[in-house]
Amino acid sequence: MTQAQREKLKQKLLALHAELTGKTPARIEPNRTDDARVGGDEDEQPLNEMMQAIASNRNRNMDGVLQRVLKALGKLRDDPDSYGECEECGDEIPLGRMEAMPYVEFCVNCQGQKDAPKGGPTRRKLTDYT
Repeated sequence: MTQAQREKLKQKLLALHAELTGKTPARIEPNRTDDARVGGDEDEQPLNEMMQAIASNRNRNMDGVLQRVLKALGKLRDDPDSYGECEECGDEIPLGRMEAMPYVEFCVNCQGQKDAPKGGPTRRKLTDYT
């Protein structure tokens, strides 16, 4: 990776950092209010619970991405030559993947292995039981 490519990705990381730190966490409203018990629509409770779950998940995901952005910025500062290398196998991560996610830590193959189900396939064929 060239110095110009690294600088372009650093600018993307800094913009992403500014965006993530500028956002306030999604507010998670209480499940029920006193107004809902008195005459509110009880059909709203499942929707409210779903919205709480979505907001909680979004906050958790934003925190995870922010940590990865900080890690990538640290790597660019401390060891710029290793930025863009897979942390698992050491191969260079393709530039297109780096441009899409400048905080990416693994190449496609290693990420696929990390995301694969543990313990092998869980489905069985009908003939396995006879």
